[in-house]
Amino acid sequence: MKTLKKRRRIQVIMVAVVALTVSTALIGYAMRDGINFFRSPSQVIAEPPSPTEVFRIGGLVEDGSIVRGQGETVRFVVTDGGESVPVAFTGVLPDLFTENQGMVGTGSYVNGIFEATEILAKHDETYMPKEVMDALKEQGVYKEPGES
Repeated sequence: MKTLKKRRRIQVIMVAVVALTVSTALIGYAMRDGINFFRSPSQVIAEPPSPTEVFRIGGLVEDGSIVRGQGETVRFVVTDGGESVPVAFTGVLPDLFTENQGMVGTGSYVNGIFEATEILAKHDETYMPKEVMDALKEQGVYKEPGES
C-alpha cells in the first residue's frame, strides 16, 4: 500500500514539474516581442544592435538638430553627452518635444540611424525618465531641475 502512495506522489510531482516548465516556456515565448530594453546613445554606438532588434533609446535632443522633412518625417539627434545618435521619426511628435529636453524613443537601429516608431517626451518641466537620467548622470551631463 505504501509503494502505491509513493508512486502516486512521484507521478503528481512529475506532472506538476512538467506543467510548470511548459507554462514558463509559453509565457517566455509570448513575451518575446513585448520586451524592449533601454539603451543610451553611448551603448548603441559601442555595441550596435541588429537591425531587427526593437529597443528604447533615451537622452537629450541636441540643440539645432531638429529638421522637419517632407510630410511627417522629422530628423533629430539624441545625445547622452558622450555619444550622439541620429533619429528619424515619421508621425506626430508630442507637444512638449523640444531641443535640449529629455526624450525616449522606441524603434530599431538601421544603417546608423535610429528609426523610431514611437517618441515620448517629458510631461512637465521637472520630469525625466529614470533611464535617461541614469544615462546622463553616467556621462556627467545631468543637471538637477532648476539649474542652468
